[in-house]
Amino acid sequence: MSFNDDLYRFYHYLQSERRYSPHTVKGYQRDLKLFMRSVADAGLAQWGQIREQHVRAHIAQLHRKGLQGSSLQRHLSSIRTLFNFLCRHQCADSNPAIGVPAPKSSKHLPQTLSADQLEQLLSHQSDDPLILRDIAAMELLYGCGLRLSELTGLNLHDIDWSQRVISVTGKGGKQRRLPLGGKAASAVKKWLAKREQFLKGDEPALLLSKRGARLSNASVQQRLKKLAAMQGVDCNVHPHMLRHSFASHILESSSDLRAVQELLGHANLSTTQIYTHLDFQHLAGVYDKAHPRARKV
Repeated sequence: MSFNDDLYRFYHYLQSERRYSPHTVKGYQRDLKLFMRSVADAGLAQWGQIREQHVRAHIAQLHRKGLQGSSLQRHLSSIRTLFNFLCRHQCADSNPAIGVPAPKSSKHLPQTLSADQLEQLLSHQSDDPLILRDIAAMELLYGCGLRLSELTGLNLHDIDWSQRVISVTGKGGKQRRLPLGGKAASAVKKWLAKREQFLKGDEPALLLSKRGARLSNASVQQRLKKLAAMQGVDCNVHPHMLRHSFASHILESSSDLRAVQELLGHANLSTTQIYTHLDFQHLAGVYDKAHPRARKV
């Protein structure tokens, strides 16, 4: 059986058994395409011929090309996951990526918008149906802390108007229910009043393009940048920034890390803990401005 046959089985396993999203599977495919190119350059024809030194050489090559620690860790994770699969199916005897470390990446705190910036962004008044759709999308991203793919994956039936909650399908196909805040609910209703004019057939998507198809991730990104420019928000606004802002603002007000973890759909609390650093930055800023003994002499 060829490399390509085994890779096909692996990608099918990720999608059908691990329930990874198409976006995640494409990430594995991109990483492993580069790895398989290195394997071919080394003249290797079987999985069993791939050793730790080959994986190290591949990661070193990516590092020389300028990839940062977090990207190199992702590449290594893709290779490890592939070989774990191959070992379980007797296509390989060992995992050559197990002992290969990746350079540590410096931790960058996620950028957030202040409450004033969000008010500036979301206060746009318009009867334009596409603007109403965009405002609904932004209110959902910020009001519910959604990932971009969770937003574009929403269907009409995912909203329970009687309880004012939405059902969201997150990473790994995991579902969670989130409260739908007043501002977000109002924005969605305004869009729904216009949605019919774009509808083609029985498309269930909540957010539609002007051609009547489900709104794409790229379209949301482009429209958010356009809206931010229109509203004079002077920074590189992107969908995940609204999710970061949601988490940071909730944590500032409640200090309930577990609740934020549940709302964001994080599998591990450690992923959520980065927002405690943001919260501390906020507190430190307040201290520096307000405490008389904090002033520089």
